[in-house]
Amino acid sequence: MQWVLFLPEVWADCSVMKPPLLYLCHRIPYPPNKGDKIRSYHLLRYLCEHYEVYLGAFIDDPNDWKYVSVVNEMCSESLFLALNPSRAKIRSLTALVNGEALTLPYYFNRKMAEWVNQIVTQKHIERVIVYSSAMAQYVEENNSTITKRVIDFVDIDSDKWRQYAEKKTWPMNWIYRREAKKLLSYEKFISTSFDASLFVSSAEADLFRSLIATSDEEITYYNNGVDTDYFSPSSDFVNPYPEDRDIVVFTGAMDYWPNIDAVIWFAQEVLPEIARHNPDLYFYIVGSNPSENVRKLADLPRIEVTGRVEDIRPYLQFAKVAVAPMRVARGIQNKVLEAMAMEKTVVVTPQGYEGINAVIGTEVIIAENAQEMINIIPKVVSGDYPRMGSIARSRVQSDFNWEANLPIVGHWLEADKGNYDR
Repeated sequence: MQWVLFLPEVWADCSVMKPPLLYLCHRIPYPPNKGDKIRSYHLLRYLCEHYEVYLGAFIDDPNDWKYVSVVNEMCSESLFLALNPSRAKIRSLTALVNGEALTLPYYFNRKMAEWVNQIVTQKHIERVIVYSSAMAQYVEENNSTITKRVIDFVDIDSDKWRQYAEKKTWPMNWIYRREAKKLLSYEKFISTSFDASLFVSSAEADLFRSLIATSDEEITYYNNGVDTDYFSPSSDFVNPYPEDRDIVVFTGAMDYWPNIDAVIWFAQEVLPEIARHNPDLYFYIVGSNPSENVRKLADLPRIEVTGRVEDIRPYLQFAKVAVAPMRVARGIQNKVLEAMAMEKTVVVTPQGYEGINAVIGTEVIIAENAQEMINIIPKVVSGDYPRMGSIARSRVQSDFNWEANLPIVGHWLEADKGNYDR
């Protein structure tokens, strides 16, 4: 098993005269190029400004090992362990015997558990923040030194499994329903034993409270942020598309099943009808690691699959419209926020809109089904919403700012339980 323990000879500025803190992530929080890494990376940066950070994380993509040194420079000590998805899936089957969620053995590693116990004891760590429910198992029992445990659930993982079950057939729908039930039970256990449970939006926090039948104020949220200086239209960008095409673009990691489901649905149910009346219209799928069934979409007329690109911004800026036709989703879709920041008119399903709270019809367009997308996208391409992009960018600037939102985490790390006024 590949693993790296990093003990810097000279600690970075973030560790000088600051209280120690343990930060556990299910995936290395770098580079910030996909949804969970964007949030975990900015959270790491914030924590390093205020604490001496000890980071434990897994690496499930071999390409991410080259970023270890970048993250190491931010922390006082780090442990990175390889997570082989195939082996982890086999290991997770033990949960079928012992009655727990498959997620827990998938992410369990004895080296990680030993390192966590050692760090907590040796460094007298009092504060712990866990990113995702899978990592809570390493600190689910409070020991003598830890006085504050905060979890960033981000979104409700158990509900994603429930949605997956609705889209699958037997036996996978049975397995996914089981995982939804078992993981929700574990999420409830963690939320009641930790000092605070954070989510990516007020809607996500409200749903979680309803699922576990509680009104606890310690279940709350902080919004994601968008670097609107980076995601900003620029005359320096070169158009990556042929000049004679009207582009509908989807951006996202294309090995993620909800994204795969979204583009296949759009390609089959929406695009053919739109293209029949719009001969210059093309659908571009822009994102890393496209699965085989996504790559096959490129064999269809008017569809291009780019794979990973160096810079997503030109693909957004020169598109006529950005779409997020999500049918399975939880939390906030960063792809929607980034497109809004780039002053794009975004057409999104209700699932992809959750947590954004933009003004429908003024800042974003909601399409409930395929027919509504078929009706509205040609109007956007024809220029019927000339000001929506700039208004949408203003919404992102006001509501999705890391500097304004991350201090909420700091308050919970320092506040007495039940004594934090949002």
